[in-house]
Amino acid sequence: MPNPPRMRAAALTATALLVSALLAGCSDDDSGDEDLTAQELNWKDCPAPSQAQGGGGSPSPLPDDGTWQCATMKAPRDWDDPKGDTIDIELIRVRTSSEENRRIGSLIFNFGGPGGSGVTSLPSFADGFAKLRTRYDLVSFDPRGVGRSEPVRCENDQQLDAYFQQDATPDDADERTELMDSAKEFNAACEKNSEGMLPHVTTTEAARDLDLMRQVLGDDKLHYFGISYGTELGGVYAHLFPRNVGRAVFDAVVDPTTDPEQNALAQAAGFQLALDNFAEDCTSKTEGCPIGDTPQDVKDRIAKLLKGLDSKPIQGIFPRELTQTTATSGILQALYSKSFWEYLAQGLVQAYDGDGSALMRLADASTGRRENGEYSNIVPANVAINCADDKPRYTAEDVERRLPEFRAASNLFGDSLAWSMLSCTDWAVAGAADHPEVGAPGSAPILVVGNTGDPATPYEGARKMVQALGKGVGVEMTYKGQGHGAYNSKNKCVQDAVNGYLLDGKVPAAGTVCS
Repeated sequence: MPNPPRMRAAALTATALLVSALLAGCSDDDSGDEDLTAQELNWKDCPAPSQAQGGGGSPSPLPDDGTWQCATMKAPRDWDDPKGDTIDIELIRVRTSSEENRRIGSLIFNFGGPGGSGVTSLPSFADGFAKLRTRYDLVSFDPRGVGRSEPVRCENDQQLDAYFQQDATPDDADERTELMDSAKEFNAACEKNSEGMLPHVTTTEAARDLDLMRQVLGDDKLHYFGISYGTELGGVYAHLFPRNVGRAVFDAVVDPTTDPEQNALAQAAGFQLALDNFAEDCTSKTEGCPIGDTPQDVKDRIAKLLKGLDSKPIQGIFPRELTQTTATSGILQALYSKSFWEYLAQGLVQAYDGDGSALMRLADASTGRRENGEYSNIVPANVAINCADDKPRYTAEDVERRLPEFRAASNLFGDSLAWSMLSCTDWAVAGAADHPEVGAPGSAPILVVGNTGDPATPYEGARKMVQALGKGVGVEMTYKGQGHGAYNSKNKCVQDAVNGYLLDGKVPAAGTVCS
């Protein structure tokens, strides 16, 4: 994809950056206009997801007949003008499975992206959070600019097909010009088609929506589970409203101290580590590895495949071809979870035989494309939120100057992640800050869980988040595992610690290690 987006959960990840000026003078006072905090939500059966949310059918009841309900919350379009125009924020919930007297409150999830629809994600993952539902209503939402919450819109489906197949790693001046022109066209389409939302999708404003949500749901404290970019949103919330933080968990932790360039470089190393682990795992199996005899052989063959696709694509999903860019996207998507490794191996075997359909399906998952050719708005929302948050604007010369360092971090993924830094070049709205402010003195403890094998939010980010939250706030826990996140690995040690905190208020000892 030209100018691939820096996605924190569904594709490539990077740190969203916030404006310190907007944070100055903020306090723990209740958010927003009195009329908005007094609004009553009209919960009803959830409709089928919109195209922007990803399409499909309405969420099915849970095994115990727990039913999904959706509602729309009004929030200020511009939090600097809280009595001005409002926008709609779409929410979803399932009530607690236990008696009301055991209910703690609402547990609000953000699954990352930025740009992912919480309204569609929560039903998909709810089985994994059944234990938490014994004492909480499980709640999620589409952040502003996402899904049914005033979605950012850019190019149409046909244009996006072409956009994601173009060469994202230019080898000469002509290819570089094509990349830059394509990005400029995409960004101009976002400005034209998003009905003035681009200045109002910052993480700071989303954090203010969270506090309004807390009040409208009737909770004295915000109980929160943030994953990937959701950890950054949670950190910004804790900074703005430290005394309103209840029990909070950050999993797959974004480093709040890095700028987009530093984060992209860390990801290059993180995805390379994941690829190394995948190759080692494949070749260690007694039945043999179908894509190479040694870990280095596996990586060499993948490199040869990608190099060949740069000049000669193969058949993907008709009528699209698998290009170097789409193959790279598919490989990166598969490295997000160890459970996808077998599909990556199968996809590579097929690609070596000239069939790129499996790798293309993985790439489609990262860009929100359904089989019918329709795209969700995860990529437009991701780019818009990143660019509203990120102050730096990079040039092609900046990228070329740093390419050797990116290639040293990963000869397979370095170029792609380096060129992704151009995502916000020529964006219509100025970025807010170099990095988010997450210092939260006075907050309740926040459990911060880092995964040593996480490719998208490298492990070091957890420690940086703990330090940035401040003394006595962040409680660091380590999971020695693979993939993006820890709780969803189903590791008993991790889940017992997280459940013990959220359900019973038992804070794990700082430095707890699970493997």
